[in-house]
Amino acid sequence: MKLCMIGTGYVGLVSGVCFSDVGNTVYCVDKDQKKIDLLNKGIVPIFEPGLEEILKRNFKQKRLIFTSDLKKAVTNSDIIFICVGTPSKKNSNLADLKYVFSVAKDLKKLIKKYKIIVTKSTVPVSTGDQIEKIFNNLKKKKLVDVVSNPEFLREGEAIRDFIYPDRVIIGTDSKKANKILKSLYLPIIKKVSRYFNTSRRAAELIKYASNAFLATKISFINEIANLCEKADVDVKDVALGMGSDQRIGDRFLRAGPSYGGSCFPKDTRALIETGNKFKTDLSIVKSVISSNEKRRTLLIKRVEKILGSNLKNKIITFLGVTFKPNTDDMREASSIPMIKYLNKKNSKIKYYDPSGEKDVFKDLNNVDYCSTISDACLKADLIILHTEWNDFKLLNFKKLTKKRKFKIYDMRNMYSPLRMKKLKINYFGVGR
Repeated sequence: MKLCMIGTGYVGLVSGVCFSDVGNTVYCVDKDQKKIDLLNKGIVPIFEPGLEEILKRNFKQKRLIFTSDLKKAVTNSDIIFICVGTPSKKNSNLADLKYVFSVAKDLKKLIKKYKIIVTKSTVPVSTGDQIEKIFNNLKKKKLVDVVSNPEFLREGEAIRDFIYPDRVIIGTDSKKANKILKSLYLPIIKKVSRYFNTSRRAAELIKYASNAFLATKISFINEIANLCEKADVDVKDVALGMGSDQRIGDRFLRAGPSYGGSCFPKDTRALIETGNKFKTDLSIVKSVISSNEKRRTLLIKRVEKILGSNLKNKIITFLGVTFKPNTDDMREASSIPMIKYLNKKNSKIKYYDPSGEKDVFKDLNNVDYCSTISDACLKADLIILHTEWNDFKLLNFKKLTKKRKFKIYDMRNMYSPLRMKKLKINYFGVGR
């Protein structure tokens, strides 16, 4: 099939590359000419393991075309995916849909024969209805079907998630569109039961509800971890005992920092606004957001408790600063408020992250990026294991610090407290 992906951000680029890898011809469109030029040179602007190799292979086979020419891409495509960003509005929790509607208005001028318009961007319930109104005349002529097809890609695991999806959700009441999209997804649907045809509004809500529930699991186990610290219990034992119940499951029951990234924070906030629009009080989701915000402060206070209130000139090392491993995404990472707070307390911050230096810290004095783990840990008073990259799971901390007295704050519980005690290392975990 011939596809058009509008937007070469995380969702659009990963989806476009993966669709081309199963034999489709894919046009990836973006207004940013610099980004298109880089992609045409095989340079991937995002950090996603394995993506560059697949991109280059399909680009060479001419199944993958990067262009800023929307008209050409639309004319040559059967299915058009809208994959632009839907960030929170400034000073608001509402999802900003201006990019989605702008694309729809551009498409309205270009469509001359039947096309399926698929919204892959995360959008609130009833957005598809609004898009359909833009295409009102084309809809009457049966030239378009507007479909919701939410994505469920995890950063760092996106290729696997696309090729082996838990489910594919297609929100449409059009039998024609459903049949075509089922055919498109057939190569990656190993079981028919993984393909779900729902109403468009249901598809839109499934995405938000899924992210809100996962955020709830994270916040829940983090609150249980707070109790474990007071009750002298290891939260990992609690999570294992809970997660073994198939009704609950063990995924996302890992105590640690507050959740961050490009999805959970903005999607939970947007879901609250959707509830308000439909006069529904989503009190549990509100509590999750509140709990997550409080956690950021709680973790900062924990550092002060570990090192003492006088943090001046203390050398504090962060191993990992991204919100999760295998991504360079810093959006709402808990490391940001922590490092900024400690910096104001005149601590000397060093950090190492496998995905490289971060712009968000470049203007801060006494916050230095180190190109190696050993440089970052040298003479540290406190090492904070913030992100569970594999690079940090088997470290000899005494050799790295070259210091007799230092402390470790393991925010991901990667190490055994008993092992640390045997090594006579002053160790602190989360919920243990």
